[in-house]
Amino acid sequence: MDIENTLLKQEAWRFIDNTTINPAFDAIQSFATDDTLCRSVGARMVPSTVRGWVHDKTVSLGIQDSKLPDIDKGIAFLQEQGYRVVVRNSGGLAVVLDAGVLNLSMVLPDAERGIAIERGYETMFTLIKDMFVDCKEVIEAKEIVNSYCPGSYDLSIQGLKFAGISQRRMAKGVAVQIYLAIEGNQAERSTLIRDFYTISGKDKQTKYTFPDVKPEVMGTLSDLIKEDITVNGCLVRLFNSLRHYAGRLESGTLTSDELDLFPAYYERLIARNDKVLS
Repeated sequence: MDIENTLLKQEAWRFIDNTTINPAFDAIQSFATDDTLCRSVGARMVPSTVRGWVHDKTVSLGIQDSKLPDIDKGIAFLQEQGYRVVVRNSGGLAVVLDAGVLNLSMVLPDAERGIAIERGYETMFTLIKDMFVDCKEVIEAKEIVNSYCPGSYDLSIQGLKFAGISQRRMAKGVAVQIYLAIEGNQAERSTLIRDFYTISGKDKQTKYTFPDVKPEVMGTLSDLIKEDITVNGCLVRLFNSLRHYAGRLESGTLTSDELDLFPAYYERLIARNDKVLS
């Protein structure tokens, strides 16, 4: 068994479905949910969990984005375009969330000696490759320069990025998060982030590095594999892959204990967002 696959082979996987767009459940609640899952999965109160989530017209900023010289102008621009702006607590830079972007969070208990960061990335990469094993195109993991939120585990086909991976580690839990641009207008998303960085004054400072976003280096999975793929279709692929790796596959919602834990993490994220965005 490949080392990348060992973390996928769990006695049980639990799936939580937050892919139906609900204005009452925003991205801040999603990130608080993942913190809650890190705590409960890390304490082995519940099985390892995969959560699917979708939010409409939201830009998720990284902590580093808050250091932009004119961040207030950038946020105002995004809001004028009809986007909600949130600051997440995992790694990376600004990304666009909308109805055509599927986010997956894979939450695992940290091993006794710790799960290496690269191993977390490789595990998610393995899952995505398995979900699209019938794809004739080769999916690669490497940094795509001039994409938004560039990183060493950008997923691409023929040099065009369709996904990015980040991680969140806390309370003996590891959350590996990926956004998958399934369908929609990726050029429009890229242009939005490019303009956000220009308006936010990314070239006025030298302490941090922000990408020169070029829409031509990004695409959607539907376009890249030349197949009409939907978020729901990807969930079917996800279930089939998890069934292969899991002794059993459960579907559910947060437990009562997790619901008790959630408010504290949510309030913490609200406070962080208020501090950055006010």
